[in-house]
Amino acid sequence: MKVGILSLGCKVNMYESEFVTNLLSKAGYEISSFNDVCDIYIINTCTVTNTSDIKSRKMIRKAIKKNPDAIVIAMGCFIEANKDVDIPGLDIIIGNKDKSKIVEIIEEYIANKNTIKRLYNDKKYLFEDMYIDNFPGRTRAFVKIQDGCENFCTYCIIPFVRGKCRSKEESNVIEEVKALVNNGYKEVVLTGIHTGSYGVDLDTSFADLLEKLVKIKGLERLRISSIETTELNEDVLKILRNSSVIVDHLHIPIQSGSNEILKLMNRKYDLDFFKDKINEIRSIRPNISITTDIIVGFPSETDELFEESIKTVKEINFSKLHVFPYSEREGTKSMDIPNHIRGDIKKSRARKMLEVSKELEINYMNKYLNKEVEILVEEYKDGYSFGHTGNYLYVKVNKKLKHNDLVKVKITSIDYPYCIGE
Repeated sequence: MKVGILSLGCKVNMYESEFVTNLLSKAGYEISSFNDVCDIYIINTCTVTNTSDIKSRKMIRKAIKKNPDAIVIAMGCFIEANKDVDIPGLDIIIGNKDKSKIVEIIEEYIANKNTIKRLYNDKKYLFEDMYIDNFPGRTRAFVKIQDGCENFCTYCIIPFVRGKCRSKEESNVIEEVKALVNNGYKEVVLTGIHTGSYGVDLDTSFADLLEKLVKIKGLERLRISSIETTELNEDVLKILRNSSVIVDHLHIPIQSGSNEILKLMNRKYDLDFFKDKINEIRSIRPNISITTDIIVGFPSETDELFEESIKTVKEINFSKLHVFPYSEREGTKSMDIPNHIRGDIKKSRARKMLEVSKELEINYMNKYLNKEVEILVEEYKDGYSFGHTGNYLYVKVNKKLKHNDLVKVKITSIDYPYCIGE
């Protein structure tokens, strides 16, 4: 049977979808494009914003329309947030548990033809272990080390759909990374819902895990998908200081550049703490790329507070901003905060913040003009090779380079969003 799989949202979803793909392939199913006419469609959904919900529903309906006779499966965060979802033609409904049982669930449906709904009210269940040693066609491998979040930021639905923090056993993480390296991967990305909380449920810590991983023979680059500033403790920074395997890039969400808004968001730091931590990191790695997430149009964010956010991100001098207009989510505390911002104002602020991001990106790129960098070659098309540096500059080279090789290039010019190298 032909299966089309679509993954929406974060890198954790991407990893889980890849795991499901591997399970189905090993069980004899033919993996095809989600856009093909398939016998089975699987949508791994997202619910981080209202737009994510709309897209999740749209993709479920698209699959049903594409082939009304197909088995259509929806799983993941959108389902957890909308347990009463009722879409005619949706055959199998799974939350964020039992994705690893996808083969037996499909076979149960084929045998009985009865709608299957696997949802759990208790989010305290154990980490659902997954293992991937190959990402066909990719140069960068991902390892999901953690699930769940207990920060309860007032705007975020994720703690309610992903549950408590829980971690993959340390030995399993190490085994998975070693297998990926043995299969030729030079860069591994550690990912999770709240990655830096790794180990809170085990007799270990994120720093302990990093210390072991950087010693794996053959691992050239280790990247952390995202980490909170409060989790960049002395133990983690010590590894950053002592090991060049950790790449020169950290993604550290700030969410707002205003203390007033940070407090309303229930973030666990103020601006002074955040800035001090960034300065400490830069004292260790002066040229490190620090990217961030920022929400604009949060309830009660005045024009003055928005301008304060712009001033803050410029002062910190991030190398890129991921900008999100605030999204109302039923069940979150931010819904009760007064003075919600009109949609057109949120869009205008998002555009303005993205302009700031482009300015910061180009400034960071220009630091590398006429300098030598090392790229991991990811693809070749239209006469150019493309790859990323450790600090995540996207480099374009007018020459065919070997896929998955680490190659030294000199940056000769900037053509946003690329650095041009030779």
